[in-house]
Amino acid sequence: MFAGVEAEWRRRFLAARVTLPSWGRDAPDRLLYRSNHSGKWELYTWQLASDRHRQLTDRPEGTLYGGVDADGANVWWFDDERGSEFGQWVIQPFDAAEGRRLADVALAYSTGLALGARIAVVGSSRDDGTTVDVVGDDEAPCRIYAHPQYAEVVALSSDETLFCLQHAEHGDALHFDLRVLDLTGRAVSEMSDGPGRGLQGGEWSPMAHDQRLLFEHEREDMPRPALWAPTEGRQQELELALDGNLNASWYPDGRALLVRQQLEGRSRLYRHDFASAALEPLETPPGTIGGARVRPDGQVWYDWSSSSTPFAVRSLEATVLAAPGEPAPKGVPYADVQAGAVHGFVAEPPGPRPHPTIFLIHGGPTAHDTDAYSPKVQAWVDHGFAVVLVNYRGSTGYGRRWRDAIHGNPGLTELEDIALVRDRVVADGITDPSRIVLAGRSWGGYLTLLGLGTQPQLWSLGIADVPVADYEAAFEDEMEPLKAFDRSIFGGSPRELPERYRERSPITYADRLRVPVMILGGANDPRCPIRQIDNFVHRLKDLEKPHDYYRYEAGHASQVISETIHQLEMQIAFASRHLGTEAPK
Repeated sequence: MFAGVEAEWRRRFLAARVTLPSWGRDAPDRLLYRSNHSGKWELYTWQLASDRHRQLTDRPEGTLYGGVDADGANVWWFDDERGSEFGQWVIQPFDAAEGRRLADVALAYSTGLALGARIAVVGSSRDDGTTVDVVGDDEAPCRIYAHPQYAEVVALSSDETLFCLQHAEHGDALHFDLRVLDLTGRAVSEMSDGPGRGLQGGEWSPMAHDQRLLFEHEREDMPRPALWAPTEGRQQELELALDGNLNASWYPDGRALLVRQQLEGRSRLYRHDFASAALEPLETPPGTIGGARVRPDGQVWYDWSSSSTPFAVRSLEATVLAAPGEPAPKGVPYADVQAGAVHGFVAEPPGPRPHPTIFLIHGGPTAHDTDAYSPKVQAWVDHGFAVVLVNYRGSTGYGRRWRDAIHGNPGLTELEDIALVRDRVVADGITDPSRIVLAGRSWGGYLTLLGLGTQPQLWSLGIADVPVADYEAAFEDEMEPLKAFDRSIFGGSPRELPERYRERSPITYADRLRVPVMILGGANDPRCPIRQIDNFVHRLKDLEKPHDYYRYEAGHASQVISETIHQLEMQIAFASRHLGTEAPK
């Protein structure tokens, strides 16, 4: 379609991609997935029996969130205002051109949706806290839960009588407790592992007579799945002799679990049989499995890629959902890098070392870089850069202690780890120390600006995409779930801990910047709001610090592919102007 027309790095973005489908519990031939085939990320339906695919949504800013109800009659999708994440659910018949807005539930940030055949459980967050409504067929929503602290709707039982809520009523939005409630809002059972040990709710058994719930606990350092029968007050630990982070989902007959292992940025799948307690490895290629589900016929479907191979939705035997058009070009493989206890990856371009190098710092911070295909990483490699990815303290994937090491001391802790990896790749001869870019988006953008101010001697250039730049102003304007996160990770609010926030706010160190910086901001971003970015840019202007600023009309990220390409082209050109590297092709 575009071979010989577009540069290879652009083709990586223009190639269509599809995500792992979901389906109606009782109508598994009615599926829903996301794709960028139209030029932006939208929702698509798939009638499996006829292999009919249809683009369901078409909004200027794209559409991210949706689900199919249990009987496959309707798709629910979230309609927000220009990418702001603040909106309402739309209920659209699976085969219809239009839907109706769930108008009786006020505009809010979504905090979970659990769909049955007869009812839906809808979580919402606003400035005054979290609410949960039960929505029945043609009935007005019934409010069954309200609390000033953050909470998330997890899942609805197969018999549609109970649902699971994970909550932070105790004030710590990083370590949830679990509660099972009936549809009147009555608490049936509670689970808490105490301070500093979180619980994550999972799937209910697919068998209507079986009210066991999967959940993940942190009683050991690495998260582990277990079973909970809340009506009986009974838990069952699972003996799974595997290292790394483990999560699980059900086989449709309820007799086994599909276990996904994540270890040092790579994934494996296993089948755990309850009767024999056997753990059977399933044959998957090396790389990263973003998600996996078992079909009613027992087929395992999973979303897979590796650093060098683009995304595919596969079964254990073949590709099951392919995006239309020409596939994305392959990329260079990652190599592991280790600096003390800090693990990460390096992608190198061809040619002699040392290379100009860009550190692409992941967001979250509760996320981690994996051996997965990244058009952005490969685009920088295409322009002669080595790319370094760092799973600093605060990242997931390396256990509870590693993830929680930044609590009470965010920002500066992660930068210590990033500096260690910087020194490692310089010592190994990979990196030219005079041409190192510190870059990232969201929390990675925050660390970029903070690093340029607190480690000015280490970096040659900075690129901060939707960063936290002025923490006090960011806290004032951000969505309530992010305020709950900040209170938990810092140990309080800016009013309670003004010095801690000031010490970890990039604007405090703006006068120390020695190198040019490019900053990007989304005008409707509820996570890293635009006013606090504007504050930082005004401060740079007052200080006469060299900078570029690009403000775009979207939320935390644009879902429009042409805009994504445009933003990266500007970043590559910015590096080229200041470091003498290759201009955008």
